[in-house]
Amino acid sequence: MMKIEEYVAKTVSIDIAAVLATLRLLEGGATIPFISRYRKEATGGLDEVKIADIATSAAAFEELVKRKETILNSIEEQGKLTPELKKRIEDCYDKPELEHIYLPYKPKRKTRADMAREKGLEPLSKIIMSQQYGNVEDKAFRFVKGDVKSVDDALQGARDIIAEWVNEDEWTRNAVRKIFQYDAVLVSKVIKGKEAEGDKYRDYFDWSGPLSRCSSHRLLAIRRGEKEGFLKCSIAPADDDRVYERLNRRYVKNDSSSAEQVEIAVRDSYKRLLKPSIESEFAAISKEKADADAIRVFAQNLKQLLMAPPLGQKRVLAIDPGFRTGCKVVCLDAQGNLLHNETIYPHPPRNEKHIAERKLQKLVEQYKIEAISIGNGTAGRETEALVTNIRYDRNIQVFMVSEDGASIYSASKIARDEFPDYDVTVRGSVSIGRRLMDPLAELVKIDPKSIGVGQYQYDVNQTELKQSLDRTVENCVNQVGVNLNTASKYLLTYVSGLSSTLAQNIVDYRVENGAFENRKQLLKVPRMGTKSFEQSAGFLRIPGAKNPLDNSAVHPESYHIVERMAKDVGCTVQELISNKENRLAIHLEDYLSEDVGMPTLLDIMSELEKPGRDPRNSIEVFSFDDSIRTIDDLKPGMVLPGIVTNITDFGCFVDIGIKENGLIHISEMSDTYVSDPASVVSIHQQLKVRIKAVDMERKRISLSLKDID
Repeated sequence: MMKIEEYVAKTVSIDIAAVLATLRLLEGGATIPFISRYRKEATGGLDEVKIADIATSAAAFEELVKRKETILNSIEEQGKLTPELKKRIEDCYDKPELEHIYLPYKPKRKTRADMAREKGLEPLSKIIMSQQYGNVEDKAFRFVKGDVKSVDDALQGARDIIAEWVNEDEWTRNAVRKIFQYDAVLVSKVIKGKEAEGDKYRDYFDWSGPLSRCSSHRLLAIRRGEKEGFLKCSIAPADDDRVYERLNRRYVKNDSSSAEQVEIAVRDSYKRLLKPSIESEFAAISKEKADADAIRVFAQNLKQLLMAPPLGQKRVLAIDPGFRTGCKVVCLDAQGNLLHNETIYPHPPRNEKHIAERKLQKLVEQYKIEAISIGNGTAGRETEALVTNIRYDRNIQVFMVSEDGASIYSASKIARDEFPDYDVTVRGSVSIGRRLMDPLAELVKIDPKSIGVGQYQYDVNQTELKQSLDRTVENCVNQVGVNLNTASKYLLTYVSGLSSTLAQNIVDYRVENGAFENRKQLLKVPRMGTKSFEQSAGFLRIPGAKNPLDNSAVHPESYHIVERMAKDVGCTVQELISNKENRLAIHLEDYLSEDVGMPTLLDIMSELEKPGRDPRNSIEVFSFDDSIRTIDDLKPGMVLPGIVTNITDFGCFVDIGIKENGLIHISEMSDTYVSDPASVVSIHQQLKVRIKAVDMERKRISLSLKDID
C-alpha cells in the first residue's frame, strides 16, 4: 500500500523528503505561516501555497483511505470480497476509478434488471449474449411462464439485464468516459416561458460549446441559471452514433437475431443508464474544476485587497455619504478610537451645504484631522466634491474608500461588541475610516464573501471556499505582522497559533496589566502554552520595546544567534540594526549549525536591515474625472481614470466614478495574448481606461487598456 507521503509527493509534485518533513510539522501542531517562515530548512523553503497544497492532498488521502475501508466492508458483508478484488481496491488511489470498481457491488434501489432476474430471465440473457444463430423468439418462448406473460416480456427482461451488464462493465464505462472527455458538448437552453424573467441569462438562452473549453465563469453562470429555473443544461458527446458504433464493436458479434437483441440492449444501456451516469459525473467534475478556479481567483483578489496600502496611524475623519438621510460623520484618533460623531445634510433634499462645510472645517481643526475617508456608495462623488473644495487650516488628504461589507460589519456582533452604545450608521462610518488607516485590520472583521471581490461565491463549494479564504486571511495577517499592544481580538485570532480564546485572553491581559513590554510576557497570558507561544511570537510586534528584536520578524528562538552576532562584532543588538557596517562584518557561515541553516540566517539579516517592516506599499491619493457623474456622461473613445475593484478569469471590473463598474475583457488588456488578467492588473490598481462601448439598455460598460496615450 502507498504511504501518505508518497501519495502527496506524487499529487503535488514536491520532493518526498520535503513532503514528509512538512507533514510531520503539521501533525505536530505547526501552522502553515509558521512552517513557511521559520522552518525553511526542513521544507526546502516551501512557501505557504505549496504547504497548503500538501495539507489539502494529505486530507484527500485520508478521505480516500476511509472510503476504501467503507467499500471493503460493504463488499465483504455481501460475501463477494475475493483476495484479488481486495488487493485491487487497496492498490487503487484514484477516486473515480475506485468508484468504478465498486459500482457492481454498490447497494442500489431495485432496478428493472433485478425484477427481470426475479422472473428467472437471467439464463435467457446469457443465451442471448452468446449470440448463437437461431430464432431468438423460440429461445425466449421457453421462459414464458409465471410472471412472464409473453415472448416480448421475456425479451424485454433479458435486455434489461444485458443493459445493466453493459452499464457496469469497467471497459465500457471507461470507453464512454473517454468519448465524453474529448467530445462532450455543454448545451444550455432557456426554459419556455422564462425568457423575460431570466433576461440576465440571455447570453445562454441558446448556447453550446465544448465542455473541455468552457471557462469556469461561464459554466458557473449557466449552472446558476439552471438552479434558478431559467435554463436547462445538458452534457453529451456531439455525436451519439460514435458511442453506439464503439459499443457495438465490443458487444455485437454477428448478424443473428440474438445479436439484434444485444444491439437494442446496448443502445438502451447507453441512453438510459450510461449516458445519464457519465453526464452526472462530468457535470460534477466540471463543477469542481470551475469551483476551484473561482475560489483561486477569489483568494488572489482577497489577498490583494487585504494587502492594500494603509494610511497608517493618522487622525481620520470618515464620512458615510447619503442624500435623504444625510452624511454620517465620525472623527477617529490615530488608534482608530471614536472621538465624535454627527450627521450633516449637504445634499438634496435639505441642501445645507454651507452648514456642512463649516462643520467639517471645525471638526478638522478641533480633532487635528490629518486625512478624510469617504465611502464610495450613494452620494460618494458629490460628497468628495464638497470635501475637496473646503479650505482647511492644514493640508488634508482625501480618499474614496470601498463601502463593500461595511453594512454587514455595522450590523454584526463584532460591531455591537465594539460599539454597544452606537447605532449601525456610526459603526459603518467608523469602519470606512478604519479601512483607510489599516485595511487588513478592519477587513478581517467582515465575512470575506461580503467584501466584493469574488464572483459566484455563493455557487461554489462553501466548505472549500471558507477554507481557502480563511487561509488567505491568515497568511496576509502573518505576513504583515500584528502590533501586540493595539490589535483587536478579531485580528489576533488570525495570528498563527492563537485561538479565539487566546486572542481574548491577550486583550484582557493588556487591559489588566498595561501594554506588553516584551514577547516573553506572552507566557503569562492564561492558557498560553509553549506551543502557542512558539507558533505566534514571531508574528507579534512590540513597537518601542527595549529589545528591538521584539519589533521584528526574528523569532525568539533565534535571539541568541543575533546576540552572538552582535558580541562577535563588538556592538549591541541595536547598533547591529542601525549600523550597516556592523552587519557587513558578519560571516553567516560561522553561525551554521544542525538546527540553523542558511535560509534562517538570511531571513535574520533581512530583518536586521529593516526590522518590523510593513510589506505593503504606500497609499496614493486618487481622483475620478469630475465631468463624469452618470453612465449618460460616457462616450466611446473617452480616456478616464479608474480603480480596479474585482478581477475574474475573463477580465477585471473598474470603478470610473459612477454607479456602474466597467469591464475590461481579457482581450482588451493588451495587444499581446493574456492568459491571466491578474498578470496585468491588481486590486485597487489605479489606471487609465478607454471607453470602448456603452450598452444603455443593460447598463454595461466595455473598457479597454489598448490605444491609450
